[in-house]
Amino acid sequence: MPEKTPHPEAEVFARRLRQALASAGIAPSPTTVAHEFNLRYWGKGVSLYAVRNWLMGISIPTQDKLRVLAQWLDVPPQELRFGAEGGVAAAREPEALVRRLTPLDQAMLTRYLRLSPQHRHLVRDMVEALPVTQE
Repeated sequence: MPEKTPHPEAEVFARRLRQALASAGIAPSPTTVAHEFNLRYWGKGVSLYAVRNWLMGISIPTQDKLRVLAQWLDVPPQELRFGAEGGVAAAREPEALVRRLTPLDQAMLTRYLRLSPQHRHLVRDMVEALPVTQE
């Protein structure tokens, strides 16, 4: 059987899934993800092959599975599926957001990315608790 090739939309999903796993301190292993996912999913469990395809950018989970992944990884489902900006086009151009940041914001994000997954989670919780102001 021929090897399946990655699909552009599935590839950007795979990057987001691997990032969410890393942020949660979970190895991006098909065995680990399938086991943990199947503990949380009430339907028919997923195979190692299905999870491998998610992680390799070959396929995207169905909406019900995506919701379980998002809840498990503490990420909004729409962000896991479409990215922070909510669309595939935004996922293809992450540099656009970075260009809008001040040098201080860029330095803060660089330092944030060096934090452990547990500390990143703590920072996200703290930022989420802050009131949002309109500028």
